[in-house]
Amino acid sequence: MTSEKLSPGMQQYLDVKQEYPDAFLLFRMGDFYELFYDDAVEAAQILEISLTSRNKNADQPIPMAGVPYHSAQQYIDILVERGHKVAIAEQMEDPKQAVGVVKREVVQVITPGTVVDSAKPDSANNFLVALDSDGADFGLAYMDLSTGEFYATLMTDFFSVRSEILNLKARELVIGYDLSEHEEQILTQQMNLLLSQEETRLQAPHLIDANLSPLEISAAEKLLQYIQQTQKRELSHLQQLIHYEFKNYLQMSYTSKTSLDLLENARTGKKHGSLYWLLDKTKTAMGMRLLRSWIDRPLVSRETILERQNIIQVFLDSFFERSDLTDSLKGVYDIERLASRVSFGKANPKDLLQLGHTLTQVPLIKKILESFQSPEVDKIVKQVDTLPELESLISSAIDPDASAIITEGNIIRTGFDETLDKYRKVIREGTGWIADIENKERQASGITNLKIDYNRKDGYYFHVTNSNLSLVPDYFFRKATLKNSERFGTAELAKIEGEMLEAREESANLEYEIFMRIRRQVESYISRLQSLARALATVDVLQSLAIVAENNHYVRPRFNDEQTIAIENGRHAVIENVMGAQEYIPNSIDLDRETHIQLITGPNMSGKSTYMRQLALTVIMAQLGAFVAADKADLPIFDAIYTRIGAADDLISGQSTFMVEMMEANQALKAATAHSLILFDELGRGTATYDGMALAQSIIEYIHHNIGAKTMFATHYHELTELADDLPHLVNVHVTTLERDGEVTFLHKIAAGPADKSYGIHVAKIAGLPQTLLKRADNILTNLEAAAAHIPLSEKGSDESPSSQVQAGQLNLFAEENSHQDLIQRLQNLDVINLTPMEAMNALFELQKML
Repeated sequence: MTSEKLSPGMQQYLDVKQEYPDAFLLFRMGDFYELFYDDAVEAAQILEISLTSRNKNADQPIPMAGVPYHSAQQYIDILVERGHKVAIAEQMEDPKQAVGVVKREVVQVITPGTVVDSAKPDSANNFLVALDSDGADFGLAYMDLSTGEFYATLMTDFFSVRSEILNLKARELVIGYDLSEHEEQILTQQMNLLLSQEETRLQAPHLIDANLSPLEISAAEKLLQYIQQTQKRELSHLQQLIHYEFKNYLQMSYTSKTSLDLLENARTGKKHGSLYWLLDKTKTAMGMRLLRSWIDRPLVSRETILERQNIIQVFLDSFFERSDLTDSLKGVYDIERLASRVSFGKANPKDLLQLGHTLTQVPLIKKILESFQSPEVDKIVKQVDTLPELESLISSAIDPDASAIITEGNIIRTGFDETLDKYRKVIREGTGWIADIENKERQASGITNLKIDYNRKDGYYFHVTNSNLSLVPDYFFRKATLKNSERFGTAELAKIEGEMLEAREESANLEYEIFMRIRRQVESYISRLQSLARALATVDVLQSLAIVAENNHYVRPRFNDEQTIAIENGRHAVIENVMGAQEYIPNSIDLDRETHIQLITGPNMSGKSTYMRQLALTVIMAQLGAFVAADKADLPIFDAIYTRIGAADDLISGQSTFMVEMMEANQALKAATAHSLILFDELGRGTATYDGMALAQSIIEYIHHNIGAKTMFATHYHELTELADDLPHLVNVHVTTLERDGEVTFLHKIAAGPADKSYGIHVAKIAGLPQTLLKRADNILTNLEAAAAHIPLSEKGSDESPSSQVQAGQLNLFAEENSHQDLIQRLQNLDVINLTPMEAMNALFELQKML
């Protein structure tokens, strides 16, 4: 369709759409936001709204769909939730006064990473991430636009970048460099991220420390530029950029956090059954977000951990004061997001009333905190700014019954503004005058049911039914005719109406002006409000941890420098809470300075994985500052936790369970230190028995000889228990069972030494497999065990590991057959540096076949 055939309005639409080709354009036309062309077709399907057309009689009608402007937010939410951008084009002038087509401009672009005004508010953060790279390192910056939080860090590999983006649960990524095809495939297809390219940088010296690395600054500035381009306004609530480093926190990959059910249950995707669910007794949205952050990033600073512990202890020791504190926090609204609404110019009277109500609670909260008389609590008290002048402004200005609409009046308290009070007096007295006129005309005309009504179209009028039209006085003039009645006016009524309408209009305009002035005053307090929000959130999380510790009889963990673990009657905190303390069977864990590895054997369903997870959760709870589920706990401070618990394919990226196992094992072996915690469950089971056993043994030996990390290694390969004879820092433990009359009971208790049986067939029996099948399996097992008894795992007395002896023997055999040159040539031709993990595994498989 050529531009000559388009109306000016449609031409304007296409001009605007050209600037936002990757967004749904909501084009304001009267009381509706309209979508046209492909936008209309796709939106109608997604939103389940009617698809119509503009110029229906034309050869090529234009597809059209629309949503009412007053309920548009719910439709915007759906589009953004599906991963789309939405550009909002508003009318920038009054259509009644416009000459030609009404001027329209895009006033905001809402994207998955910039949602701040959802109709379904969620307490969780919504982080927008920006990524930049120089080809070697990566600068990563992220922000929650709804709270103004702003962070940046430097990273050295794409695997860590991927893990951090997953940890942040980001849905949109601002890219500041040219992605490789491999990187783009991971980000879009595997991680389902919306990518937005940003080349230019917005200089913001007041937010960004010039001493940060160039890549961090570049990523942060491109993030700010993208935000300004989409939000199209200056935002006063954006906070100073905070640089963070992973070494300052207990490092865990996204996979580890998921397998440990830290923020949500990995199986259900819900909060219930997670550590967050267990620890969340917070009373504010700010506290909920901060608690999630503490769980996501436990500390490695002993000083800060002890500071948190001290406050929890003070709260535990002062039951009544803590109860008062908890009750006072219930009246605290989400100050962080209220401040952002003020910054965005979206705060309404209800928002300010919530802010005012919160500020009335703050002096009480501060007084209660002062009563604890603790140095650590006093540090927080100093951050609790009561802001009395702001509380006084809001309480004196905003009517407690004010609506959320700022253009229709009745939002400013009487007595706050003298001129406004005069207008209200005219309106109030005018109402009395109208009542007097109504009574006077009823008596004069004899129309007993004569009354005065009002609507926007006709103003004030006398309502007269058809049966009384003969009694209407001559000086009444007709204003409107209805089916069963007519509306009349009089000169006297018109005069009073004019005065009242003028007063009402002037009053509404003045109230709007006063409210906007107050909102600007509130905006000047944003930084102080954000500091107050941080203090209240911290108090909320600590009182929550105190409540959880008290309710569940948790103990305060101690920390040592000897790299020893001594946990007496430890429990898996979440499972215990789900099952009930009476049913859960606790286990003690003891690893002295010289014991690095526990090799755990025992049947499935016996509790090996729970035992390992129990230790991980105890460490995480201890290092976020919480008390732990045990009778006693003495721990080192770990720098990282590496896990491989549970089998899972990564089908989207084409990786089998075994490949995922090997990749996660590789990450742990590369990055772990003597101060790390490694938890490997059944590593090596994804391949042939002897392959898996060889790999499992080699990994254990590597950790023992080269890393020295505290390690729990659960395995079904009972042959590996012989390693305790050769590895001085490894001990065997097993899950105990009770076997009586052919029946097996799993006791879920850990004891020293190796397990003597696997009991896999007994597990199958519990699962209900057919008896004939179980009997046949028992016979096969007996034959296999008899055959295996003649195959030694290793030659005793050798300095080499069993696996290396086997490999050496195989290579010697190859040499005797004069084929070793072919093998050597294959090895020399491998481009090891540039092999993908899958290619490496395939190459290893081919070499193995040659052997």
